[in-house]
Amino acid sequence: MQRLKPDVDIVLDILKAVLEAQPLSSFTQSLLHQYQERGGLSKKQLEGLYNKATKVKSIPPGKLATLEAIILRKHSKHKSELPATAPLYSKDEAIGKMIDAILAKFPQHKRVLFFKSKYDNNEIFSAGEKTELQKFNKLL
Repeated sequence: MQRLKPDVDIVLDILKAVLEAQPLSSFTQSLLHQYQERGGLSKKQLEGLYNKATKVKSIPPGKLATLEAIILRKHSKHKSELPATAPLYSKDEAIGKMIDAILAKFPQHKRVLFFKSKYDNNEIFSAGEKTELQKFNKLL
């Protein structure tokens, strides 16, 4: 980032002023250390510094406004909302009716009982199983 006046450092000035007003603040000390080591602060860190700086009366309002402008200029990360999830499988009512009709007439039919358990567990029927079930239904 190219700075217009490299000798003017608003963030450093505010950090030092807040540290001067609150010398025991470990938050401000860590921000000053990070700023000196890395050369910058994240948007969240700058917002925290701004909240601390607004409580200090000795900081000029122009510097606070400049810090606020720096914060507004920083990029914000937004997470998009999760898409609405649809169920993976929806029960086919026609198959359920065929199974019930067959079991009403033949309650001990093992293959249809197997289909019923599969239907109740929301498992997917293959094309062959559907045709087999339709064949049983036609025999009624």
